[in-house]
Amino acid sequence: MQIKNRSGVIQAVLFILTVVTTTLAGSEWITGRSYFQGERLLQWEDFVNGFHFSIPFLLVLTVHEFGHYFVARSHQVKVTLPYYIPFWFGIVQSIGTMGAFIRIRSFVRSRRIFFDIGVSGPLAGFAVALVLLWYGFTHLPPLDYIFSIHPDYERYGASYGMFVYENTEGNIALGDNLLFWFFKSYIADPALLPHDFEIIHYPYLFAGYLALFFTSLNLIPIGQLDGGHVLYGMIGKRAFNVTAPVLFVAFTVYAGLGLFRPDEFAIAGDAAFYGLLLNLLIYIFFLYVCFRNISDNFSTPVILSLSVVLVQLGISAWQPYWEGYPGFLAFIFVLGRFLGIRHPETADDSTPVGAGRIVLGCLALIIFVISFSPKPFIFI
Repeated sequence: MQIKNRSGVIQAVLFILTVVTTTLAGSEWITGRSYFQGERLLQWEDFVNGFHFSIPFLLVLTVHEFGHYFVARSHQVKVTLPYYIPFWFGIVQSIGTMGAFIRIRSFVRSRRIFFDIGVSGPLAGFAVALVLLWYGFTHLPPLDYIFSIHPDYERYGASYGMFVYENTEGNIALGDNLLFWFFKSYIADPALLPHDFEIIHYPYLFAGYLALFFTSLNLIPIGQLDGGHVLYGMIGKRAFNVTAPVLFVAFTVYAGLGLFRPDEFAIAGDAAFYGLLLNLLIYIFFLYVCFRNISDNFSTPVILSLSVVLVQLGISAWQPYWEGYPGFLAFIFVLGRFLGIRHPETADDSTPVGAGRIVLGCLALIIFVISFSPKPFIFI
């Protein structure tokens, strides 16, 4: 009983801290300034405005986690309440959290149960994210809102986007996914729709975009991610243990595409050449660390690392302007080194999940496709 009480206190404290840190982060995104930098320190009024970001964002996150929680409890699986992870600096901008998670404390007996637990969170969170995006795009504030953040834009009026971005350095754009593009193109009032560099200042739009981003990451069908639970439930252990590593390697090929190009080595002088070669060796070692848990055989991750680099160099030689998204490499490291690529076994691996769950699994795949951004955050 004491352990449960202590866990409850920890969970409550983490939740309160995360409310505070996401609110602080939200006020920074709205104003475009960090708390401890700039000519004017952010005030209490700025903090209160940050709730326009933190409440909807944490609502999606909480509904997602409790979707897992209640379905797990309905299957008599012992799980904890969500642990929220606050994360904020006040010097550089962040979103105020690294997410939340629940811990499964008992053995999961079957693929069906893993499927139900895995699919419930993304479906529940996605439903709330849809409502949030609809509200954000149908309740855009007048242009005076963006002029209050950038007073120097006001002299250009509604045409500010044609004049104020001659130097785009330091701006951040959100890379479209299919759903976000649909809302921008068909739901929003074009006269009120902000420029791509300004969407980060609109808390409901930014919170909705982040909800889609984290939903898509969770639905990647690898390891113990929600998508991993769903795919494991649909195809079983043997097929999953082949499919998941293939998807993981393919994801890595995309993420690092364009980091190294053959033409760079060809035209580099001696010093630059050896610098590029050293960076390439470090990158190969990084890939080895990510692939290390794929196989107990030492040579397998080495061969995979070299193969990925050769494929990336070959694609870059063929299509020099194709680029992946190196930002995903940090997530690939966490997957490969800590979360794992394979899935925990179940006692019942042979019973099919049934047609209804297959339909839900296909729906989860559709949600992944329309929520995934190949380049989610574009720093210029």
